[in-house]
Amino acid sequence: MKRLARPLLLLLIFIAVDALVVTLLDALSGSAVLSLAVGFAAAAGTLLLYAWTTRRIERKEPADLPRPGRWRTLAGGTLAGVGLFTATVLAIAVLGGFGIDGWGSFGGMLSILGLMAGVATVEEVLFRGVLFRQIEERAGTRPALAVSATLFGLLHLINDPAAIGGACAIIVAGLMAGAAYVATRALWLPIGLHLGWNFAEGGIFGVPVSGAGSSTQGLLRGVFDGPALLTGGTFGPEAGVFAVLASLLAAIHLLRLAHRRGNLRPRPVADPDVAGGRVA
Repeated sequence: MKRLARPLLLLLIFIAVDALVVTLLDALSGSAVLSLAVGFAAAAGTLLLYAWTTRRIERKEPADLPRPGRWRTLAGGTLAGVGLFTATVLAIAVLGGFGIDGWGSFGGMLSILGLMAGVATVEEVLFRGVLFRQIEERAGTRPALAVSATLFGLLHLINDPAAIGGACAIIVAGLMAGAAYVATRALWLPIGLHLGWNFAEGGIFGVPVSGAGSSTQGLLRGVFDGPALLTGGTFGPEAGVFAVLASLLAAIHLLRLAHRRGNLRPRPVADPDVAGGRVA
């Protein structure tokens, strides 16, 4: 029971932080300056809190927040996330399912950037930095990927309990983020991918982002029209076949990279003395 106390405490802390950050940023979504400033401040504060709680509660250094190369990896991950969603939209557009109905708002785009910076950081810290890592230490990489990705997808049912297909699609996106974490053994790439994807979706193409309640208009006024299999229906393009395919291909690539680097970890072998209640 004592072994579970610290992980549960960490989970509770960052579930509360997630709820607080999302609520605060949603309330500020009408102001580009405030959203941008508070969003990046929330992202930085979440990372500092994660480092502090890892040291104080787990009594270890936050190895998944390495300083060397952090800005390059964050920027690269963000650009990759933007690229993946842009490729998804272009594939839908080629089949006639997407069009642009004029310009939206530059200020709205900046507001969404701040919102997504905060949301992406706190969700990746919660699901990869805390949940995935704690499961992996006890059960290995594969169960950690499966559980963290599934819970990440189910979280999005809060906004729309009937969107089972959308939640399944988000599970694949969670698998991609988990694979990015395993491949690099750091939070920077999954945060960047998450931020870039969501920013492109809401901030550039003006599409409502799953899991975010903000109705702020992005840079463009994107319009999807076509079968739900193509456009994702009411859930949005994240539930469409091209978004799922993009996330799945990225996840496979990252898992192969993780395998080549020797980053896939098996289930730890239990110490028979400890398992039997005998400590030397």
